[in-house]
Amino acid sequence: MAETKYIFVTGGVTSSLGKGIIAASLAKLLQARGYKSTIQKLDPYINVDPGTLNPYEHGECYVTDDGAETDLDLGHYERFLNLKTSQANNVTTGRIYQSVIEKERRGEFLGKTVQVVPHITNEIKERIQILGKSGEYDIVITEIGGTVGDIESLPYIEAVRQLLWELGENNAIVIHLTLVPYLSAAGELKTKPTQHSVKTLMESGIKADVLVCRTEHEISEEKREKLALFCNVKKEAVIQSIDASTIYDVPLLMMQEGLDTVALKKLALSDALDPDLTRWNQFLSRHKNPKEEVTIGLIGKYVELQDSYKSILESFIHAGAENEVKVNVRSIHSEHLNAKTLDKKLMGLDGILVAPGFGERGIEGKIMAVRYARENDVPFLGICLGMQMACIEFARNVLGMEGANSTEMDEDSPYPVISLMEEQKSITDKGGTMRLGAWDCNLKAGSLVHQVYGQTEISERHRHRYEFNNQFKTEFEQAGLIASGVNSQTNLVEIIEIPSHPWFIGVQYHPEYKSTVVNPHPLFVGFVKAVLQQKQAQTNASLA
Repeated sequence: MAETKYIFVTGGVTSSLGKGIIAASLAKLLQARGYKSTIQKLDPYINVDPGTLNPYEHGECYVTDDGAETDLDLGHYERFLNLKTSQANNVTTGRIYQSVIEKERRGEFLGKTVQVVPHITNEIKERIQILGKSGEYDIVITEIGGTVGDIESLPYIEAVRQLLWELGENNAIVIHLTLVPYLSAAGELKTKPTQHSVKTLMESGIKADVLVCRTEHEISEEKREKLALFCNVKKEAVIQSIDASTIYDVPLLMMQEGLDTVALKKLALSDALDPDLTRWNQFLSRHKNPKEEVTIGLIGKYVELQDSYKSILESFIHAGAENEVKVNVRSIHSEHLNAKTLDKKLMGLDGILVAPGFGERGIEGKIMAVRYARENDVPFLGICLGMQMACIEFARNVLGMEGANSTEMDEDSPYPVISLMEEQKSITDKGGTMRLGAWDCNLKAGSLVHQVYGQTEISERHRHRYEFNNQFKTEFEQAGLIASGVNSQTNLVEIIEIPSHPWFIGVQYHPEYKSTVVNPHPLFVGFVKAVLQQKQAQTNASLA
């Protein structure tokens, strides 16, 4: 018997059915039964990683502790499992081909003709098994990106076919996620797209062991029997995945459908231990039964696509539940903020978050939003570029440094309060040149962030190229904006705050990457708490 069992999750009919959520939900249930589980994502695009992709193309780029720039699905994995992922949890076609070509250049193939089969498929199989061979996991779930039948997915599907044969019976299974659409004209659910999708999978030599059917309506017993018969799976392996009010309901829905039980049975593993979802249910209860409500403005430049700020939005859900507060996030495009629109667009906000990003588009709107928050005592959190905009705003409007800017936006700024580190200045290749992954930070005793974290040493994940320019640090601190978090090794400023403000913090890192259901991030928890307190204080003052 193989030491580690493997579950492959494929998709059919259409993309965006939620393979990542299904994979994360199954892993959560297996974890709750005592099995050590992890998930990896195989992406069929040729980019080496999502680091150079525009957020409009692929949603946010998620960063792991070890500095890997990965698909946003890894965020779901971490939020659900409360476990850290790594470089090994995300593989792209670009990385696969890059590795094979480097091996060919080194002569490792001994003059052989390098082909998709076996060289590319062997590389994929090796990557799939890295986590399994680490000895840390009982079960590895592998999500195959794209849709069955896509040209770019074919090498992955072939690699899975080979692995299923090599690993042997009861050691690996395939879960196929499809759509069962409802045709309102006919007034019924249609199973034919799923049948065709399963047929396409079988043409590649793979038989689905479990069908997970995304649907807007309940699937009748008759439809389940039909799907089982024509898709060659057992009836109990036809799993309904009906639309849920929140993604955090999905593990419970999958447990009701018996997805984890069916998977364990097919892997010849015990299902005797019932899943312990106590903390998960506590979170869901608080999330669904808030006692208060606040509205926070998310000022960004990719707001048209919600996935661009996925981790931030999820962090607000976690922090809201922790505070028993419903957080309404109002997305505001920074390009649409100007002197005429500012008051109207920001009116009624209880808090303001200025989001991360790259490039000069929309930054003046972000700076105006920071000023609004600072001058009107609105609780403020700036993340990465948001923290940098807070520094520029302070330099311009408090210190009187006209033309203060980041050298990313204006290389000739007379006051480059945000600038490149010396070692970055000679780099022209944009891929993988940033300060990435986990970096330590020392918090100033007695500061607001010290209170928020409850400790003086933290580690947070970064993804940026530009830094606060320490040449201006003394002037900033004398005027009331302090550096309350600094990296002791590099002396780089990681956190700024204004002690005279009710709650004003900017962080150079990305706290949203580390917030999970079980461990909401303290910065988001503290921010939401401050927003609520400020709102209650204003309400009381108006009633007095």
